[in-house]
Amino acid sequence: MEERDFYDERQEKKIHSLNCPHCHQAAEYEVQWLVRTKKKSLPGRADERDRARFAKARSYMVRKDDLLACKNMRCRKRFEVSGVQSVAFID
Repeated sequence: MEERDFYDERQEKKIHSLNCPHCHQAAEYEVQWLVRTKKKSLPGRADERDRARFAKARSYMVRKDDLLACKNMRCRKRFEVSGVQSVAFID
């Protein structure tokens, strides 16, 4: 079985306050995340190794956006999202 069989996936947008490294202006940006929540039960075709992997699995989020455009009309340059971690576990 693949890892995707253990999770339900959905897209989600979260708002983060970030600073543009070019013009140093702070603004609120919507960052897209892929949220993977662990399923309640394992599918029936799983073997013993899959059951062990499923027991260790945890729900988590993965950041999809790596670049954002500055909201300052004079700047509008693209910058990397470095102030927000790329993977976050959900407990």
